[in-house]
Amino acid sequence: MRKLSKSKIIAFRQCPKRLWLEVHRPDLKDDSGSEVVFAIGNQVGEIAQTIYDTNQDGYLIEIDKIGWEAAYEKTETWLTNNDAPLFEAALKIPGGLALADVMLSDDQNGQKGWRMIEVKSSTGVKDYHHDDIAVQTYIAEQSGIPLTSVALAHVDNTFVYPGGGDYAGLLAEVDLTAEAKGRSEEVAGWFQEAHAIVAQSEEPKIEPGDQCHHPFTCSFCKYCIPEKEESEYPLSSFYGFRFRNRKELEAEGYKDVRDVPESKLTGLNLRIREQTIKGEPYFDQKGAAASLNEFVGEPRFLDFETISFAVPIWAGTRPYTQLPFQFSLHHLDETEAIHHHEFLDLTGDDPRQAFAVSLIEH
Repeated sequence: MRKLSKSKIIAFRQCPKRLWLEVHRPDLKDDSGSEVVFAIGNQVGEIAQTIYDTNQDGYLIEIDKIGWEAAYEKTETWLTNNDAPLFEAALKIPGGLALADVMLSDDQNGQKGWRMIEVKSSTGVKDYHHDDIAVQTYIAEQSGIPLTSVALAHVDNTFVYPGGGDYAGLLAEVDLTAEAKGRSEEVAGWFQEAHAIVAQSEEPKIEPGDQCHHPFTCSFCKYCIPEKEESEYPLSSFYGFRFRNRKELEAEGYKDVRDVPESKLTGLNLRIREQTIKGEPYFDQKGAAASLNEFVGEPRFLDFETISFAVPIWAGTRPYTQLPFQFSLHHLDETEAIHHHEFLDLTGDDPRQAFAVSLIEH
């Protein structure tokens, strides 16, 4: 029997067709943009290992180096013979597999047990995390691991980094033991249904819908939603249109911005339709001039860029805080001559003070 990973089961929960494609047609995936997400997750995971391994006697199973079979054996041996933390524990059952981020020894009443913690780079528990934890718990318990508790650790965005590599307090835990353990029968049903989907010779006939973008955008969207954007000005050109709005209009036969009746549009989208029909850009020159006339003196035009880190690297900063590191400033003087000043800090040091001083100077 094929082993389905936890991520495959979560894919099934989002859309059975996605699971089928993940298994049978992975060549159709579009993973562009996912590298950053994975990198953030890996960074938080690495910091979690330092947080939970205070005695520095834990062990990390590097599955990329030793392979799944060796990882299973190492996991079983460690959980049986050691009390130190284990990271990336490889778990398997007939038809399923998973990697557990953190396993901590938690003996109770003389019985050897383990506390399992899943680490997420989000700043809270998301809806789909509950399914994620339920699947992980099911696989762990079915593989014979005595779990005393199950928790999800997420980034605490109120944490202020003191510097010096001290990340104690970066992660906040949410106990999900009762819920996760109470869904074993439900999860068993997911595995059964998922395997039935995978066994099909052809992909399930499922129409695109809200599931394509929730809880996250599916990597098969380009395949499942072929460019109904064959039209010159597709409905995606409208401002703020959600997928559901587009589907409703498409169901009525509309494919092009110019074909949608005025009665179905409001505000900016009415203007988009009108200007598209005219074939001209829209610029409210009088309105812009009136707005700018409210300002006196020599105008300055500022553009700046920021960066944020899930794991803060500069003392005094918090997770995901937007930190400025670059600006471009244009100054129009009374003679209408344009002067330009810029700032860019790529030293790796905290750029905020230098940024502020340079901005005030100019």
